[in-house]
Amino acid sequence: MDLKNLTIAIEEISQEKEIPPEKIFEAVEQALASAYKKEYGEKKGKYEAKLNPKTGELKFFRLKLVVDEKMIAKEGEEAVEEGAEKEGTLQKIRFNPERHILLEEARKIQPEINPGEFLRTELETPENFGRIAAQTARQVILQQIKEIEKDQLYTKFKEKEGEIISGIVQRVDPKFVLFDIGKISGILEKSEQIPNEFYRPGQRLKSYVLSVEKTSKGPLVKLSRTYPKFVSKLFELEVPEISAKQVEIKSIAREPGSRTKIAVFATEEGIDPVGAMIGQRGSRIMAVSNELGGEKIDVIAWSEEPDKYIANSLSPAKVLEIRILPQNKALAIVPDDQLSLAIGKDGQNVRLAAKLTGWRIDVKTLKQFEAEKELSEEESDTTDDNQPVNDNDSADSKTE
Repeated sequence: MDLKNLTIAIEEISQEKEIPPEKIFEAVEQALASAYKKEYGEKKGKYEAKLNPKTGELKFFRLKLVVDEKMIAKEGEEAVEEGAEKEGTLQKIRFNPERHILLEEARKIQPEINPGEFLRTELETPENFGRIAAQTARQVILQQIKEIEKDQLYTKFKEKEGEIISGIVQRVDPKFVLFDIGKISGILEKSEQIPNEFYRPGQRLKSYVLSVEKTSKGPLVKLSRTYPKFVSKLFELEVPEISAKQVEIKSIAREPGSRTKIAVFATEEGIDPVGAMIGQRGSRIMAVSNELGGEKIDVIAWSEEPDKYIANSLSPAKVLEIRILPQNKALAIVPDDQLSLAIGKDGQNVRLAAKLTGWRIDVKTLKQFEAEKELSEEESDTTDDNQPVNDNDSADSKTE
């Protein structure tokens, strides 16, 4: 083998594709073994090529799985598929003399070999593979490098699941937007786009890596700009206290493109979690809001006391009192001039507060609450007055 040129080629491919050289070298060996089998081997035989990276010496081996009687599947028994045999395991197989060898025969060649191991027999190395063999090896190498590259990309992006990634808009389609995220494209489907957000080719945006799937064409990276955790990850980039675990995000409720509520808690004394999230003159919260196209963000203090937490969640409205009711319900009593603010446009504020806290929240003004209370007391008094006289009392009255 022309080792010098081969080594240079492997190094170039390794740098270009960002693939470790040993993986490419392994692919070369597999390609040479495949070419040997096609030219000189048996159709169902298993072959191996070993190339010495220092000397360029090339050797070929015939591999046969060593089996004993217990490993040979009888009629009706399940067996591994041909070619799926693994070395070191005592799997049930359908005996094929091209792929397998009985233990007693194998020990005549290699006395210490055991069932489940491969018997490697060195073959004569042809002086020249010829153009067909060389072409076969080349095709296999290219194919295997493509597969290695796909696996490398899949592993790389699989590790980014649940993280934020920056990409450039590549193509805008009515049903999706393609982003260039480095070597491959990420897809932002319509359902994961912020409502009324516009995209233009060349625009750089951040997205949340929702999932990474393996496909025949390579890894499919699904992105999202609507997922609630996208907001928390954006805050992680802007707020050092989150990375330092001094501030913790407890809950998020979001209506993408419109409004988000986020509950935070300080794990260390002396830290204002809400202030840390907002930043000096609102710089941190503004950076996140701008990335989300101007989406409004309410940051509230989390509390383990339900009444405090629910009152905070209705921010920016002021709450006079929270009454905890059965069945995970809560009543928020607010001043008359705060009712519309507490409920929000189309009920958005109270709806997001309910999502954030996990409580079903009803909002009433103090006047409404007192009027209903008074009415309830009157109805109770009326009911008491209309109660029938106790039979025993009636009897006593007649006796007297």
